[in-house]
Amino acid sequence: MNSRTVQVRGDRPYPVHIEAGAVSRLVEHSRPGRRVLVVHQPGRDELVAQAVKVLESAGAQVVREQVPDAEAAKRAEVLVGLWGRLGQEGFTRDDLVVGVGGGAVTDLAGFVAASWLRGVQVVHLPTSLLGVVDAAVGGKTGINTAEGKNLVGAFHPPAAVLCDPAWLHTMPRADYVSGLAEVLKCGFVADPQILDLVEARPEEATDPVGDPELAVELVARAVQVKADVVAADLTESSLREVLNYGHTYGHAVELVEDYTWRHGDAVAVGMVFVAELAHRAGLVDQALLERHRRVLSAVGLPTTYPAGAGRWEELRAAMARDKKSRGTTLRFVALAALARPTRLVGPPEELLQAAHVAVTT
Repeated sequence: MNSRTVQVRGDRPYPVHIEAGAVSRLVEHSRPGRRVLVVHQPGRDELVAQAVKVLESAGAQVVREQVPDAEAAKRAEVLVGLWGRLGQEGFTRDDLVVGVGGGAVTDLAGFVAASWLRGVQVVHLPTSLLGVVDAAVGGKTGINTAEGKNLVGAFHPPAAVLCDPAWLHTMPRADYVSGLAEVLKCGFVADPQILDLVEARPEEATDPVGDPELAVELVARAVQVKADVVAADLTESSLREVLNYGHTYGHAVELVEDYTWRHGDAVAVGMVFVAELAHRAGLVDQALLERHRRVLSAVGLPTTYPAGAGRWEELRAAMARDKKSRGTTLRFVALAALARPTRLVGPPEELLQAAHVAVTT
């Protein structure tokens, strides 16, 4: 099986290792007497045991903390509980947090590390496609509030990201397909070869067991896109916003649906929404708009949101709280052409509503 390493450059560079046996690299981040908090989701006992064995073999003192699954982990009360455990165990700035699980766990573990003593090291072991191509890479951490997703957080790059492709083999198919939305997003904004690979072999693209070489290629390409963007703009002041393609409407869907939608499913609909919006604003042609629906549908991602037909006001209010908004002005990452991202600032309300109608009917 392919093994790939992507280097994330910048002021605090770090590697993303995509390889069999990646957990063994934890020894590089352990030493006698170092305290390590392993934050993990349910159902990862075997991998957590392997991680603990590697860390303890190098002399680390390991503390395990299981947190709720998926977005339920990203709550203030869970965060406070982890802070309490760090305090009880006497964690210092020389110690380490390890996140094991999907994107929600790496978001949480990263924020725990960023906020404890104003910053301790964190290493991520993402076990989901969404985790490795999005949440674990780039240093964005955070938790959710009742008002929106990831509104509380910090930029805190990890010391390393370790992913064994075999971990992705255990994912439910629906979750893996959902993660493909973030991979395809990278294709639309920066690397069209991702789209070409998926369009040529859509069934294989959804099956990391049946075609592990394709899976590693897609993961590495998506990670490279994110690494290149993050290296140029860690704190999302300009270029990094392109990684939010489809997320403004997608996050609004997640919020009004009380996070019962998979993140990737919501982002897929969000990409179609912003493509509809950009088409109506004269930025993209009909062919690119149709390609959004074609490639997303080919892997089984949703391209419509019928349940939102009567919920425009809720969605509009949620989008107004998006991190890219400025005052009352909505700002969208859009495309001027394939792999040419741009910003669409303050589009007319009639265009917004027309795009909403297009994805809800």
